[in-house]
Amino acid sequence: MNKVIPCVLMRAGTSRGPFFLREWLPEGDEARDQALIGAIGASDPLQLDGVGGGSTLNSKVAIVSRSTQPDCDLDYLFAQVGVGHRSVDTRPNCGNMLSGVAPFGIEQGLVQAQDGVTKVRVFNVNTRSRIDVTVRTPGGRVTYEGDARIHGVAGTAAPILLDFLDAWGAVTGQVFPTGKRIDHIDGTAVTCIDAAMPLMIVRAADLGVTGREKPVALDANTALLARIESLRLQAGRLMGLGDVSNSVIPKPVLVSEGDAPNSVTSRYFTPHRCHASHAVTGAIGVASAFALPGTVASGIAREPGRHKLVVLHPAGQIDVEVELAGQGNAAEVKGAALVRTARKIMQGEMHLPDYVFSRPDEPAAPARKPITIMVPTAAGGGNDTMARIIASKMGKLLEQEVLVDNRAGANGAIASEFVAHAEPDGHTLMFGYVGTHAMNPALQKLGYDPVKDFAPIGLVGSSPTLMVVHPSVAARDVQALVSQLKADPGGLLYASAGDGTPPHFAAALFQLGSGTDMDSVKFDGAAPAIADVVAGRTQVMFPSLFTAHPFIRAGQLRALGVAGAQRLQRLPNLPTLSEAGIEGVDVTQWYGLFAPAGTPTDIVTRLNGVLNAVLADASVVAQFENNGAAVEPGTPNALGRRVGRDLEQWQTLVARGALGVTPARALAFLD
Repeated sequence: MNKVIPCVLMRAGTSRGPFFLREWLPEGDEARDQALIGAIGASDPLQLDGVGGGSTLNSKVAIVSRSTQPDCDLDYLFAQVGVGHRSVDTRPNCGNMLSGVAPFGIEQGLVQAQDGVTKVRVFNVNTRSRIDVTVRTPGGRVTYEGDARIHGVAGTAAPILLDFLDAWGAVTGQVFPTGKRIDHIDGTAVTCIDAAMPLMIVRAADLGVTGREKPVALDANTALLARIESLRLQAGRLMGLGDVSNSVIPKPVLVSEGDAPNSVTSRYFTPHRCHASHAVTGAIGVASAFALPGTVASGIAREPGRHKLVVLHPAGQIDVEVELAGQGNAAEVKGAALVRTARKIMQGEMHLPDYVFSRPDEPAAPARKPITIMVPTAAGGGNDTMARIIASKMGKLLEQEVLVDNRAGANGAIASEFVAHAEPDGHTLMFGYVGTHAMNPALQKLGYDPVKDFAPIGLVGSSPTLMVVHPSVAARDVQALVSQLKADPGGLLYASAGDGTPPHFAAALFQLGSGTDMDSVKFDGAAPAIADVVAGRTQVMFPSLFTAHPFIRAGQLRALGVAGAQRLQRLPNLPTLSEAGIEGVDVTQWYGLFAPAGTPTDIVTRLNGVLNAVLADASVVAQFENNGAAVEPGTPNALGRRVGRDLEQWQTLVARGALGVTPARALAFLD
């Protein structure tokens, strides 16, 4: 197997990925897919071992060859490679990557360039449709420099005109594969359309949103995401696509009114998250539904001919020129054109890792749905590190992909609500901790119940909480710091991992116990919070030892005290805050694995056995201990009792005013 192959990395439209000639890749679909997985680095969610960008927008591949079609110049096969799992999907299409195909084909000698502009007819193998692509080629050479600007890309470049000739019904065989322009699924009106990309279009207002929200706000709306996915799964069956639970098509789209009669606002999902801008093929589908009468997206009545329409998206707009024929119910779209840009980033050799070819001659095993562990904090913190340690080991024991998905935000509530409402089949798990399952629920009413909505799998480990300061802080011990804070109230800032998290509770208890006052700067998790302290922008934090230990060891932070009942074996000279005269600050951080409530007992038992086997692994024990944490294997019931005990403890502290406030004012105080 050739593990060194030529490659051209290109930014094409608002996507980026490697471009290959088909002859550069191994023969056979299985070996080809293994090479693409290695090229992108698909096995890792961050895609550190390849050229992917940790996102579906940067996990795309274009495979180009001379066309086998008599009236076309190039064949283009698009491949969507997995993010955190070894998969390659050649069912969808990508219009953004398409914009790089003609320049690439010309530069590789597959098409003879003309002086001025060169028109290349591309055959999209995925959808068996044709696209005329016009590229600027002054002097018979491709130029990427020009004055065209597309939203979502910095700077300008040469315009590339994409003219879609027959993309309507390319995947399902019909523009409206259900035979209707509007279907009703669970009482919601939807339009199922196959125009360059199979789409399920829904009016945003019908799902309780405006359709103009930012992607991050839509991604945080777990109830909305669950509703969209439920509709999408049913739409897939109606469209003749079968079970689409493991497919990215049809893509869901929320539409709302535009800013003018010729514009429509769109929020395009990929399909489980809202696109930061918009897919080109998706824009053609939305523009087609907007131009045609009788759909959920229909605009004003339009005469036959060419119409310049605008699809508004979070990063700007895509201008689409649609050609209509016929009127009323007989109206149909005959063509659509739009402008994209592309840029060659680098050209050279791709070195593929050995592990992707571990079984190159064996037929591919049936795909098993991966297990996803949702982490409620940003990547890089203690929760994330522990989750990745156990995910890697669990995957090997289960012989199944185990992914880590960081869903930071709302102080852990986004990830918690997502898992609480997930299918209870063992494929979506929660890396919960004392913040998500005891502290935050004790502080405020949330969209999930930490006891009723989860099935405990098992404890993972625990780590004590420390008080640390930036080395620039003059105080060398706790009492000196208290004196400094009293002399200059508000003079120091403390970094918080969010309301209802251990660092926030510990800071509140410290201020109450010491009679001091510090302003907080809030972050989505301990990783960005501690990074801010290390940088000196904030000066104080109460992180877990697991999170803080590397920075203490490197001299980037100074530990002043232990927020617990006893000193630490790893830091024997560090006093507890109680020993330093500050009572009532006892915060231990524990971590556990949860499944949604209703998960069958046999699945919970199996996962608990695998988790405990991982925690018994000497290398895992050493990794935890070297970072200031202890593994705590146990039963699901043990984790359940821990949640109940700690939840009651923190609810009592808040209710009794132990934080200095009544429950109604708790958040205001912590702010």
